[in-house]
Amino acid sequence: MEKIYSLRNWCLLFLLFLSNWVFAQNGVVTGQVNDEKNLPLPSAIITVKGTTIKTATDVNGYFKLSGVPTGSQTLVASFIGYNNLEKQVTVNTSTNLSFQLQPSSQILNDVAVIGYGTIRKSDATGSLSVVTAKDFNKGAVNSIQDAIVGKLPGVVITSNSGAPGNTSTIRIRGGASLNASNDPLIVIDNVPIDNTPMGGSANILASINPNDVENITVLKDASATAIYGARASNGVLLITTKRGTKQFQVNYGLTTSLSVLPKYVDNYTGDEFRAVVNKVYGGQTAITSLLGSANTNWQDEIYQKAFAQDHNLSVSGTAKNLPYRLSLGYNNSDGVLKTYNFSRTTLALGLDPSLFQNHLNIHLNLKGLYNTNNFAEQAAVGNAVNYDPSQPVFNGNTRWRGYTTWTSDRTPNGPPVTLATANPVAMLDLTDNTSVVKRSIGNAQFDYKLHFFPDLHANLNLGYDYEKSVGHNNVQDNTQWVYTPVVAGGRLSNYNESRKNQLVDFYLNYNKDVKSIESVFNVTGGYSWSHFYREGGGTSSDVAMTSIQPPNEYITEYYLLSLFGRLNYTFKNKYLLTFTLRDDATSRFAPDKRWGLFPAGALTWKIKEESFLKNSNTLSDLKLRLGYGVTGQQDLNNGNNYPYLAKYTISDQTSRYQFGNTFYNTLRPDGYDANIKWESTTTSNIGLDYGFLNNRLTGSLDVYYRKTKDLLSIVNVPVGTNFTATVLTNIGSMENRGAEFSLNAVVIQKENFNWQLGYNISYNKNKITRLALNDDPNYIIQLGGISGTTSGTIQAQKVGSPINSFFVYQQIYDANGKPVEDSYVDRNGDNIINSADQYIYKKPDPTVQMGINSKLTYKKWDFSFSGRLSLGNYNYNNVAAGSTYRGLYSSLGYLSNQTKAAEDTQFTTAQQTVLSDYYIQKASFFRMDNITLGYSLPTYVKNKLKIRLNAGVQNVFVVTQYKGLDPEISGGLDNNFFPRARIYQLGLNCNF
Repeated sequence: MEKIYSLRNWCLLFLLFLSNWVFAQNGVVTGQVNDEKNLPLPSAIITVKGTTIKTATDVNGYFKLSGVPTGSQTLVASFIGYNNLEKQVTVNTSTNLSFQLQPSSQILNDVAVIGYGTIRKSDATGSLSVVTAKDFNKGAVNSIQDAIVGKLPGVVITSNSGAPGNTSTIRIRGGASLNASNDPLIVIDNVPIDNTPMGGSANILASINPNDVENITVLKDASATAIYGARASNGVLLITTKRGTKQFQVNYGLTTSLSVLPKYVDNYTGDEFRAVVNKVYGGQTAITSLLGSANTNWQDEIYQKAFAQDHNLSVSGTAKNLPYRLSLGYNNSDGVLKTYNFSRTTLALGLDPSLFQNHLNIHLNLKGLYNTNNFAEQAAVGNAVNYDPSQPVFNGNTRWRGYTTWTSDRTPNGPPVTLATANPVAMLDLTDNTSVVKRSIGNAQFDYKLHFFPDLHANLNLGYDYEKSVGHNNVQDNTQWVYTPVVAGGRLSNYNESRKNQLVDFYLNYNKDVKSIESVFNVTGGYSWSHFYREGGGTSSDVAMTSIQPPNEYITEYYLLSLFGRLNYTFKNKYLLTFTLRDDATSRFAPDKRWGLFPAGALTWKIKEESFLKNSNTLSDLKLRLGYGVTGQQDLNNGNNYPYLAKYTISDQTSRYQFGNTFYNTLRPDGYDANIKWESTTTSNIGLDYGFLNNRLTGSLDVYYRKTKDLLSIVNVPVGTNFTATVLTNIGSMENRGAEFSLNAVVIQKENFNWQLGYNISYNKNKITRLALNDDPNYIIQLGGISGTTSGTIQAQKVGSPINSFFVYQQIYDANGKPVEDSYVDRNGDNIINSADQYIYKKPDPTVQMGINSKLTYKKWDFSFSGRLSLGNYNYNNVAAGSTYRGLYSSLGYLSNQTKAAEDTQFTTAQQTVLSDYYIQKASFFRMDNITLGYSLPTYVKNKLKIRLNAGVQNVFVVTQYKGLDPEISGGLDNNFFPRARIYQLGLNCNF
């Protein structure tokens, strides 16, 4: 018994020793986290570096971290708006530690890229916004525009179609021009790119992989954009790509997606179509006998569920003091329209060597693109709405490759009705519309800090943007829509285009902190030279090559030359002054009109730095900004690089003059204005930046006024005064008034739960203030091409109205509120209804835009969404306007389907119907752009391998009163555009 007791004691002693040994390996760390004023920071996070051990501070800033391995450990304290602070300590069984964090709000102290330099956001005097990669919209994005839509106040991004890789219309604070470009200047790693479209290239920005982008800075007011002078009247997008890292990193990302159409255009089914044709044309056998017995859903026949994949691999690090980053991206996306495909391979290399003890810093960037496109025959979209649903896809004919085709003798193999609606399936199957685009953008930037004068930097930037496109748009013979008698037509159409743009920038930058007078001087002065060169051509013939058109070849170029300077002055870190001056010359204007001088200035008062607010615990930032400046415009939408020169156009083969038995080509003089000059935009801006509660709540408020004069406009000229009826000249003025507000909040910051919320709203209203040389208030410039009317236009420019307003007849309605056919208000009282009764009604651009985004993280889960609200925008529903009972049958001998809008009006005549204000429809909407759910797996390989899985939906839903397929239409003209798909995506991201 004694032995047993003794054995038990020894066992207890051993277990006690073992437990003490085990628990001795873990300790408890306690302490407090304070801010720069030694005030406690509640909800700060304390983490043991390299582990998942972490905790959060209480309301008094205290924390207790249990289970910390004893020995040498690194603890990290973090809090939103402050620099992370690391401390290496020796952890015992009980260790006490304190942290004092210093403010480094990402909102305020991030470096923002500006023209020819960088600046802390807290020192910015102009109106600018920054969105970083971590804030990009998640999911399957084909372009940079998709990644930032809805994120930036005052920036409206509208995709021009639902086709993968397609371009978007970007507007910053509304348009400032009529016939000049309204697109912002886009600068990629300090290389301004040519934003004019290129044949065969779907998207100007498609050459940049969104996964390579680090951040995007948007310069909005003139004080921020004036350093770019000639090209900045519509704002600037500065895109900065990712750079090398200190430690070796490998990242691989995969996104797969499935695109489906959420809905179709609501038109008649086969049975419904037969019923309505018999109702309208009952008893007219010649018409009703055209009906078939099929029930073909032509939209089903041309659309598909589309798959896409996106791969991204990047390697970054530093090798022998040389930071580098190399990335490879591949995207292959099918469109929901059958045969449509977008494929992109991108390569990007960034090197940042430093020489002479970091006195010479070099930044080398090289980006390459190989892009293939199958654009399909997009006219099939409209034809699928209008093709007779009682007809089958194939009817067994031998002449038209078996596809059902309208023929004039009503036999399957008869001659075609060339103006009839073409079989949409045949259009897709028999059209070969493809292109290959190669592009390279690169630059070498040298920043030398003078050895003998270190406050002075000399900067040389050599850049280029080369692009080449080759493509064709061929149609096989024996097709109705491309038909020539005897040879049966078809089309061979080839084109090629190349662009070579070069850039040389040289500037000096002097930066001096004179502490004795509490002043900082930053002065920049330099020179910029740009050359834009483009050449191309095309050939066209029928398939049999019996009618070959002469080659259409061209070469065009222009130059920009600039001198610029900027002064940034800071006094007591409270008062900031910026003055900018840029003198631009363009070869597009005559020598005596070539130069334009564009000044700008801004004042900023950091109110928070004043003694009466400096110690405020509630208010963490308050800054007032005032800005004024002028920017220029010389980018012309018509692509004419020589608008001031007298030019002659050689005639084609169909416009030759006969002398005897010989035909000679003629020279036709073109219209021109020898005195054409710069368009200029003056902007005034007042802004307020704010932050509360240690910058857990931040944002800005801006109010602006923009006035553009000497508008580059195409106007009518008196007969005999020029060689054309219209000419591009400087005439008129317009204005934009607006306001922007943004709010970003860290709503919750806990150990395992964080919630961030962002909101922005912008208001913009524009109107034309002058349009004609004689100040005629009734002068109108018509534009906005539509189908179904001889006038051809539905929009107009007029003094006192917003740009691109709709120009329509005022509809009369019956007692039941239904439109009365061909009945319009006699607005001028002359008892005649004609074009003099048309009036300005509504506009396509939104008055108010809102964006909302949110991100939540809970332990290893994350959830994010973003959406947009657009108010005050209207669309002309050309699809509905073209749908009437009269449109069911053509006297050429064919039937056409209509949308259900025909049932609403039951119009049987055309005339001015399509110009009725009945078809100007409210298109305000809220769109949930994307929702994403992610999960981060436990780390592997000594905490170096991190894997995140995600799933999401894009174009989740749309709330709108608009009666068309989609309310978001660039320009407001809805005429069977490529529909936007709903995209379901799965993603994987690995970091090592």
